[in-house]
Amino acid sequence: MAARHELTAAEWARIAPLLPARETRGTYHADHRRVLNGILYRHATGCAWRDLPGRYGPWSTVASRQRRWTREGLWNRILAVLQGELAEAGQIDWELWCIDGSHVRAHRVAAGAGGKPARVGTPRRTTRPRARA
Repeated sequence: MAARHELTAAEWARIAPLLPARETRGTYHADHRRVLNGILYRHATGCAWRDLPGRYGPWSTVASRQRRWTREGLWNRILAVLQGELAEAGQIDWELWCIDGSHVRAHRVAAGAGGKPARVGTPRRTTRPRARA
């Protein structure tokens, strides 16, 4: 049984053939399933890379694999294959398929705008203070 935020055996069986080969230039990559579970854990919990539990291996391995697979377009290829399988099975209604376009408005200071406007009637110093004799 898979732990929370990890792939089940059935999910892994569908995704495993889509991942790159583990053997490259005489060396072996870390286990793809363990790394993929680490990526899923990190995105589900929102933790920092360095806070990944040790069962997923070194955090740097998981982070570098995430970046490399993103750069190579692996996630888009996996999505396209899985969508194709569901479309062939008639389980996707393409008229209902959409991406969430909602957004949350940030405070204006978070966008680089100035802080609160100055209060009306507040005296402001226009010159530097002068030394008096």
